[in-house]
Amino acid sequence: MQRRTFLQNTGLLAAAVTTSGPAVLAASSAPVAKNKLPKWKGFNLLDFFSPNPAQGRKPTTEEHFIWMRDWGFDFVRLPMAYPAYLKFDRSRNITPDEVYQIDESAVDRIDKLVAMAHKHNLHVSLNLHRAPGYCVNAGFHEPYNLWTDQPAQDAFNFHWNYWAKRYKNVSSQKISFDLLNEPSMREDMNDQLSKRSSVPGAVYRKVALAALEAIRKENPKHLVIADGNDVGSSVIPEITDLDIAQSCRGYNPGIISHYKAPWANKDPENLPLPKWPGQVGDKYLSRAMLETFYKPWIELVNKGVGVHCGECGAWNKTPHDVFLAWFGDVLDILTSNGIGFALWEFSGDFGVLDSKRADVAYEDWHGHKLDRKLLNLLAKY
Repeated sequence: MQRRTFLQNTGLLAAAVTTSGPAVLAASSAPVAKNKLPKWKGFNLLDFFSPNPAQGRKPTTEEHFIWMRDWGFDFVRLPMAYPAYLKFDRSRNITPDEVYQIDESAVDRIDKLVAMAHKHNLHVSLNLHRAPGYCVNAGFHEPYNLWTDQPAQDAFNFHWNYWAKRYKNVSSQKISFDLLNEPSMREDMNDQLSKRSSVPGAVYRKVALAALEAIRKENPKHLVIADGNDVGSSVIPEITDLDIAQSCRGYNPGIISHYKAPWANKDPENLPLPKWPGQVGDKYLSRAMLETFYKPWIELVNKGVGVHCGECGAWNKTPHDVFLAWFGDVLDILTSNGIGFALWEFSGDFGVLDSKRADVAYEDWHGHKLDRKLLNLLAKY
């Protein structure tokens, strides 16, 4: 599922996870700070992930929401590509003017999904996975760069004001707005392999603050979340004074989460076999490295900033026993510090349903293939 390219210079993304299930005792005896965000746990739903609706996933059904609810989950994140709900000539590249052409029929479909989630008591986090002028992956030609071009930032604010107005009277307990999926600074917004770096802190703050104001203009109580810098892996100190929560990732280390993924590795067929814990290539992978990696996010919670893990999991080529051993440590560390999570995804290569893993004894579930071991692990936390 070629949805992203990793930071090629590190091979790592961030992670985090937790749940609304039974509390897990922290490893240390120090008191755990209360996270300003609820300890949501759930899934990403990819209904509006593709820029072209004709190439989208099969829609999530009400039955799926019933299963999520009955299994103990209370959260869904909707990573949306803004062109999915626009009306324009898709036979050519979009123009800056067309970025404002909302397709109300497409928005109605998003409304329907949100309403179904709310019907079954799941919080919905709307996320612009592709925003005007930026996406972590290429595949749709952007007419400008979000970080450097004011017209892109104006369009970004327009879209968030639109959604904030759409859900003006919906409680923050039921809906939140996740500004932008996995920000980074890329030299060429339409070249997947162009040089990538951190978004300068002042630039990130400017973009986030303008979007926050566009949202809060409609409802001062709207809940706003910003994904970590460096494609979700790094805390954003430049916005900690703003009333914005932050979202980390559950993909560290990439050799486990994206083993053999062709979009994340230059030579996917010649990688060392992942182990957890154990020596893999030139690194020893262990729980200790995870504790070090997540320390800044835990410190952020202790400073009073809300933290959630917007995405986590592993692609279906990672050996299942290794995946579960690693993922259990990720979940335990984050859960111990009150941080919730959303698995990428519900159904598909990373999901609990129909993941197409070669080493799983699937359970038949209403015509789907259920990874019961993964579901049990998620439910444990």
